[in-house]
Amino acid sequence: MKWRPARLSSPLSPLLPISPLVSPTLGTLSVPSKLRNRIPSQMRRTFPAYILIVTLLILLFKAEVFPSRPIPASSSSATTKRSHLQKPLGSSSSHYPLQDGDFPKKIWQTWKVDPYNFAKRDKNTARTWTNKNPGYRYEVLTDHNDLLYVESKYGSGPGGLNRLDIVEFYKTVTAQIIKADLLRYMIMYADGGIYADIDVEALKPAERFIPTRYNASDIDMVIGVEIDQPEFKKHEILGGKCMSFCQWTFMCKPGLPVMLKLIENIMTWLEDLAKAQNVSSVGEVELAFDEIISGTGPSAFTGAILEDMNSKRKGRGQKITWDNTFHNLDESKLVERVLVLDVEKFAAGQGHSDSGNHNARGALVKHHYHASNWPSKHPRFKHPAHGEVERCNWDAECVRKWDEDVAKWDSLSEKQKKKILDTKKKEYEQEMERLQKEKEQAEALERLGQAERERKELEEEERLRKKARMEETFRKAVEEDKKKKNQQALLGAAGLGSLQQEGLSPGRQGHKEMPPPDFGFVPPAPVPAPVPAPGFPPSL
Repeated sequence: MKWRPARLSSPLSPLLPISPLVSPTLGTLSVPSKLRNRIPSQMRRTFPAYILIVTLLILLFKAEVFPSRPIPASSSSATTKRSHLQKPLGSSSSHYPLQDGDFPKKIWQTWKVDPYNFAKRDKNTARTWTNKNPGYRYEVLTDHNDLLYVESKYGSGPGGLNRLDIVEFYKTVTAQIIKADLLRYMIMYADGGIYADIDVEALKPAERFIPTRYNASDIDMVIGVEIDQPEFKKHEILGGKCMSFCQWTFMCKPGLPVMLKLIENIMTWLEDLAKAQNVSSVGEVELAFDEIISGTGPSAFTGAILEDMNSKRKGRGQKITWDNTFHNLDESKLVERVLVLDVEKFAAGQGHSDSGNHNARGALVKHHYHASNWPSKHPRFKHPAHGEVERCNWDAECVRKWDEDVAKWDSLSEKQKKKILDTKKKEYEQEMERLQKEKEQAEALERLGQAERERKELEEEERLRKKARMEETFRKAVEEDKKKKNQQALLGAAGLGSLQQEGLSPGRQGHKEMPPPDFGFVPPAPVPAPVPAPGFPPSL
């Protein structure tokens, strides 16, 4: 093909001016023809294939980088079909990845009011957690902000788990102890960290929860034994709560499937109970003391953990039970990534289960029980004459005597029953009187202690005031001395210091100033000469 130069009027010649006689439109229309002459025919024929390949590549790239988002399920379907809900956080499709390193440095507590309105005793116990763990975040969920937390963590909003069924269930629960148990499990699943009841005092820093021989990356949860009395497992009343882990204090990493399973177990249990009682909502269910213990409390907590341990083991070795793994535990034990501490760590000073006392070296927390008044709101078996077997506090002889007395009750005559009731009533009144006297004595001692503390505070305030006055006097003296030294330095710099030393005042150089008279010293009068005695010969 013979090469031909472009005309001067060609718009494709950037180095040559366009002729004004040529129409720009006509010049533009002529571009394809000129390109056709410059591009080989083989290339022109493959243009459609090139365009198709580029389009397919763009579509594939868009599908990989910007995957289509699934349409969220409606609120009604979320509350009825749990099989299509979010998987546990520990799975491969988890919302948050399960942590392999350290536990979150967060301390959680729940209570009726916020920390600014805590009672003095609650404030004192809460401060032990922040004082012992200054590097941890501390947060309290209250009756006023708990729902906001649940909706933000389990709702369908940004960062939520899209578990609207859990949110709706939490809204319908009315029993405070159920909500308290449920909320602690929800916190541990969503955020992890340390949970402690409001009446639990920290005795040691949280770093002591894991002994130095363990690595935190090998542990998902830290719990402690609370009740270890398996000899009562066949007891009609005590059997369901004689072996349990402590859930007033424990530590978790976020996203543990066992926590989600525990939440769902509670939901199923309470919904079934509502059906059994023929009520329309779980908020109308009437709950006894033992039902709460087994449904949401320590027994439910323990059962879920044992089940999770055995599911992880999957037939490797013998089945994990309380008797063969945790009974008489005298040191910590790591079982399927759960570190179980002996009873002394979280539950010292209970008076049972060989729990020792709070002065023991290994005690990590102290439970004061002043916030544990929920049993009074939920009935439990109380014999009209012999009271509650729980008052035996797991003492074997006391429990045996209680069982015998209760068994004999039905065989007694009405007269014998009345006599026993009168005796028990008198004993009860005496016990109440004794407790009242002890309370009054304690209050009197508290008043004396308060008066002594106030006296010492006044003495300390007076001491501080005296110290402040002395410091102020010393400060003024130092300032005055400094001022004089500065004046002398200024006079010396102006050359007036020598004049003052010579007694001359500034402006009167050459005139001697008479020193002021000194009236402070009067010289003594001269002593007269002695008079010669008569007859004394005159001197020659």
